[in-house]
Amino acid sequence: MNKRLAPTYEKFFGDYWVLWYSKSNSYSIVEPIFKKLLDYYLISDTLETFKAKLASHKSVLNAEVIAETFHNYLNDSNRLKESSNHKHITFDSSNRNISKKYAIKNITIQIYYDSDLVLKTIHPALAYLSIENSNNIKTTFDIYLQNEFLCLFKDEQLITCVHKRDYHLMQGKFIMHLLCTIHDIEEEDWIGTFHGSTIIDGNSSILFIGKSGKGKSTLCTLLASNDFGLLSDDVSPMLSENKSIYYNPLAVSIKEGAFKVLKPIVGDFDALPTIKFNKTKGALKYISCNRPKKDYYPCNAIVLVNYENNSKTVLEKASIKTILETIIPDSWLSPNPFHAKQFLDWLEVVNIYKLTYSDTKSVTAEVSKLFKYLNKN
Repeated sequence: MNKRLAPTYEKFFGDYWVLWYSKSNSYSIVEPIFKKLLDYYLISDTLETFKAKLASHKSVLNAEVIAETFHNYLNDSNRLKESSNHKHITFDSSNRNISKKYAIKNITIQIYYDSDLVLKTIHPALAYLSIENSNNIKTTFDIYLQNEFLCLFKDEQLITCVHKRDYHLMQGKFIMHLLCTIHDIEEEDWIGTFHGSTIIDGNSSILFIGKSGKGKSTLCTLLASNDFGLLSDDVSPMLSENKSIYYNPLAVSIKEGAFKVLKPIVGDFDALPTIKFNKTKGALKYISCNRPKKDYYPCNAIVLVNYENNSKTVLEKASIKTILETIIPDSWLSPNPFHAKQFLDWLEVVNIYKLTYSDTKSVTAEVSKLFKYLNKN
């Protein structure tokens, strides 16, 4: 009854419809029956017209209740997300208490931190790229706390400011601008930065996703130690121009629960510093991997990782609902309608799987077989 609230794009994936709303840049995964009734609602000018549409449906439904449900659903789907306005915050060079320089690809960046605590939000993942001196600084970042808020500046221009409890949002923004700097690409050129780790075999890539603690980073470290390459850990950026995933230089973050598994595989594991950032994260180690030969690779599969003790290694098809409910909440996806369409078109052709594992040898063999299959098809 309000066509202005209709989804901008809709695509059917076998058992589910995926709807995208441009106003809020939000995705919704719904079943076919929900989509059919929603279509009835959107093409109906009045409640009476909607009742007549429902009368043709076999199920006995209460038109008033269904209409109210869709009214609330569409309003929620089109609601703009609140954004903090911190434009009044100005750059303060007096917070430059700690300075670090990093050589990435052929450029050098400099980051200033105001304290050891703030240093731990970014530095451990880049520590292996630290250098002492360089006169050729391409970009300078400043990260500091101001009145309980964590501020990120790029070349003395404010990028974002978030409450310190939401430090991961600042980390995400920093990674985005780091990627733009090292690849010489603008922020508006990316389809998105997916919350997942990407492994390559030299020809193509597979994006591994999963909830925290499900073994995603551990698996990718294992694979990177067995003839595969790590393209990106935790944040995997996809460019609009070629729909490929790009190199992210941050080291892999490994939780204490995986130390025992990785110690025999990763050289000098005990020598790696143990970082304790907060109680939630616990003890962490950061493992660097060799830089891939190319900066980007096409991605032909998404694999949902699920580590289970003493389980068999099983690779099976997954539903689009499971994949999207895992990848969307913690990813940044471009609000550009063209990019949203590219994302949905990519989902239509990419292979999607769920991988359950516990044995390191068999899971490596399974991933190897998957790469061979993907490269043939």
